[in-house]
Amino acid sequence: MSQLILGMVIFFGAHSVSIVVPRWRDAMAARLGAQAWRGVYSLVSIAGFVLMLRGYAAAQVLPDVVYTPPPALRHLTGLLMLPVFPLLLAAYLPGRIKAWVKHPMLLATQAWALAHLLANGAMPDVYLFGGFLVWATADRISVTRRPARPIAGAPPTRFNDAIAVIGGLVLYAVVVGWAHVRLFGVSPI
Repeated sequence: MSQLILGMVIFFGAHSVSIVVPRWRDAMAARLGAQAWRGVYSLVSIAGFVLMLRGYAAAQVLPDVVYTPPPALRHLTGLLMLPVFPLLLAAYLPGRIKAWVKHPMLLATQAWALAHLLANGAMPDVYLFGGFLVWATADRISVTRRPARPIAGAPPTRFNDAIAVIGGLVLYAVVVGWAHVRLFGVSPI
C-alpha cells in the first residue's frame, strides 16, 4: 500500500503545482524553458503514475474491504462512465461541449472516479479512485481562480463535438467490451 500512496503523492503533487504554487510553477517554466519544464513535469508524472499502478496492483492481492457495493450499482457505474470518453476527447477538440463544460477532462476524471468508487469498495480502490476524485474536484475549484493555460489540441471546427461524442462512445464500447478485462483483469459487464 505504501507504493500506491507514494505514487499518488508524486503524481498528484506534480499535477497540483499549479493549484498550490502557481507563481513558482510559472517561474520554473520561465527559468527552464517551456519544453524543459514539460519534460521534467512529464518524467515526474510518469514516475508517480508507474509507482501508483504497481502499488495498486500489489495492494489488490490481499485488500482490506472498506465496503461492499450492491451489485445494482454496477449499472449506475456503467451509466456514469458513458460521458467519460466523449469528455476526454472534448478536452482536445474545441467545440460547444468544451465551451459549455469549461474543463471536460476534470469532469471526466470526476465521473470516472465516482463511478469506480460506486463499484469497488476495497481499500486500494478507495485510495486510488477517492484520490482522483478529491484531486479533480480541488483542481476544478482552483482552475476557476487562476489564469487559463492553453491546451494543445485540434483546431476548432463544427465537427469537433460530433467527433468527440462518436469517438468517445466507440472508445467506451471498446473498453467495456474488450480492453478493461484485458488490461485490468475485471469485466465491467
